[in-house]
Amino acid sequence: MAQHWTEADIPDQTGRTALVTGANAGLGFHEALQLAKHGAHVYVAARNPQRGEAAMVKLRQLAPAENLELVSLDLADLDSVRKLAAELPSLDLLLNNAGVMAVPRRETTRQGFELQFGTNHLGHFALTGLLLPGLLSKPGSRVVTLSSTMHQMGRINLADLQSERRYGANTAYSQSKLANAIFTVELDRRLRAAGADVLSVGAHPGYAATDLQYSGPQLGGGGLYAVIMRIITPILGQPAARGALPALRAAVDPGAQGGQYYGPHAFGGSRGFPVVQRYIKAAYDQDLAGKLWDVSVQLTDVDYPELATKAS
Repeated sequence: MAQHWTEADIPDQTGRTALVTGANAGLGFHEALQLAKHGAHVYVAARNPQRGEAAMVKLRQLAPAENLELVSLDLADLDSVRKLAAELPSLDLLLNNAGVMAVPRRETTRQGFELQFGTNHLGHFALTGLLLPGLLSKPGSRVVTLSSTMHQMGRINLADLQSERRYGANTAYSQSKLANAIFTVELDRRLRAAGADVLSVGAHPGYAATDLQYSGPQLGGGGLYAVIMRIITPILGQPAARGALPALRAAVDPGAQGGQYYGPHAFGGSRGFPVVQRYIKAAYDQDLAGKLWDVSVQLTDVDYPELATKAS
């Protein structure tokens, strides 16, 4: 093993099947690329068909074309989530990678949820639950859910989960990323309680140079914030390929354990190579996790019957 974990440490993935959400750009593009290069059959999930096709052209120039398959997924629409989940075969890997960040004004998903919470958490909660029977049928399968260092500033406001009373772009984003962290830990807890051979592992990319930092602000017409982020992100952020390494390590490292959280090793977790880190204390709060799980089931109507035995 190299001193720092890199793409060279990815084991052969031949025979494995993976779904990467938001795989047409940024981190997801590089996650899909590396999995396909190492032999996995990768479903490249994209919301926009044109961007998805453009990404496939690039991916097939860099990895075996037969290992890559484009699928449609809009995490802000639970009908789209259900449609894709019904079409896919059993998976070995699910990478809950897609996200939207810092939307300046409150927007909603098709089902009326606040856009960041609805996309980043509820969309992936529903997708994971609907794909879980297939994952359970594949020994050694994994669910990797991306959080962010901004989860450290998050708070789960159960009285106003949808930010209807008060909305702040970064507040809503931080809440959604803390929800991702809580979900990762709670899913692992419930999988263990059920005796399932599935790992739930978390990751964050540090500060990676992708369009996430300004694509969200642009939803509200952009403004100065979007302009500033478009300028400074390529300067301060590490390359997207490096930012994808924590999720890749969480997905394929034989030594990874359920409930672990991988992120860059240097500069406060903002850049570097993937190592095991810790979420903030709230991510391990079982009472809070139970409440968030229950409300997520209620909102999405996806109830994880295979994990019906409540974790203790």
